[in-house]
Amino acid sequence: MSLRRLLAAVAATFAVTAIAVVVPAQSASAAACVTPWNASSVYWNGDTASHNGHNWSAKWWTQNETPGSAQVWADQGTCGGGSDPDPSGFVVSQAQFNQMFPNRNPFYTYNGLVTALSAYPAFAGTGNDTIKKQEAAAFLANVSHETGGLVHIVEQNQANYPHYCDTSQSYGCPAGNAAYYGRGPIQLSWNFNYKAAGDALGLPLLTNPWLVQNDAAVAWKTGIWYWMTQNGPGTMTPHNAMVNSRGFGETIRSINGSIECNGGNPAQVQSRVTKYQQFTGILGVSPGTNLYC
Repeated sequence: MSLRRLLAAVAATFAVTAIAVVVPAQSASAAACVTPWNASSVYWNGDTASHNGHNWSAKWWTQNETPGSAQVWADQGTCGGGSDPDPSGFVVSQAQFNQMFPNRNPFYTYNGLVTALSAYPAFAGTGNDTIKKQEAAAFLANVSHETGGLVHIVEQNQANYPHYCDTSQSYGCPAGNAAYYGRGPIQLSWNFNYKAAGDALGLPLLTNPWLVQNDAAVAWKTGIWYWMTQNGPGTMTPHNAMVNSRGFGETIRSINGSIECNGGNPAQVQSRVTKYQQFTGILGVSPGTNLYC
């Protein structure tokens, strides 16, 4: 056999062998996601972290270098089913949610959030894909700020509890004068807000406000209720601010008004904006304009 034919035969054999090895790997299911990447954590050579539906391995010492945007990280492939949206249609996947809230209280479940979406289908479901993701990021960024990263279920300052009963309301405070303190992802407070939210959601929140701290889906529903229906101290609902391109800054105004906006507390505004930019980055969309209030 000539040298040329011998080399061709070897090459053909190698090609067949290579195909036989590669095909099964392509059909294998995605690996489980490891611990989500944390910007403040230090990673050494060989340490792993998950980010945006992929597992990553550090090549050398690193801190605050986002996987996928820095050469220090080696992509180990998709994990947990990748970063595709949840089958429910929500634009934030469970892997992305876990990445946003790596230290959250176990009470705040992803399933509870997805279940709560049925109360207001227009939430993160209006407009094009970019607007939907921007609204989801805006809601979750404000929620993160209000709860310390989904850590706190109830208001921490118990001295405030008796202050949230507006006795001028005809229905009063049947659960007790100190029963309407802040709860849930948006820290729902005041008897009149529990009454309004309960009426809208078909839940007995005025007489049983503890539902908000005991049922994850109920907690998420109250947060989405405020987002979708309440102007707060602003001029529009946070939902309308996002779907009508008024910007993230207007959602801050609807939540805390002059307490933070118009120079009221620039540090708090910046904290919300930074979190929003982080979350839109995770979802792969631009944060848009008008970020401040």
